[in-house]
Amino acid sequence: MTAEHVDPPERGRRSERVNPPELSPPTGFSHAVVATGSRLVFLAGQTALDGDGKVAGQTLPLQFERALTNLLTALRATGGTPADLARVTVYATDVADYRLNAPELGRIWHRLAGRDYPAMAVVGVTRLWDEQALVELDGFAVLP
Repeated sequence: MTAEHVDPPERGRRSERVNPPELSPPTGFSHAVVATGSRLVFLAGQTALDGDGKVAGQTLPLQFERALTNLLTALRATGGTPADLARVTVYATDVADYRLNAPELGRIWHRLAGRDYPAMAVVGVTRLWDEQALVELDGFAVLP
């Protein structure tokens, strides 16, 4: 089986994105990520909480941007970068709204995290811990 590697582990990178041609082309995620390193960083679920612990933003894109910013802030505090993300799970209270906003969410991801997509899943949930939260992101990264 031949695999298309969209992010080879060149230039000091510690992960390789693998997207087999037998699968449908990925949009906004990678089918598999091979990561090498010695430190695993498990990132807690992040919603759109501001510094005062209140949900910021009334729309999914605004909340997604804040939740991703929070996730990346936690990652950077460990010495990691977005390219170190191996897996991210998105929990959405309205998957139809998530799909409708997918192009804008992709632009937000590119602006904040670049073009390195981890293995990802979007999971529909009834509600999140904070009732006003529309989206939550968690994940893990592999650092050297």
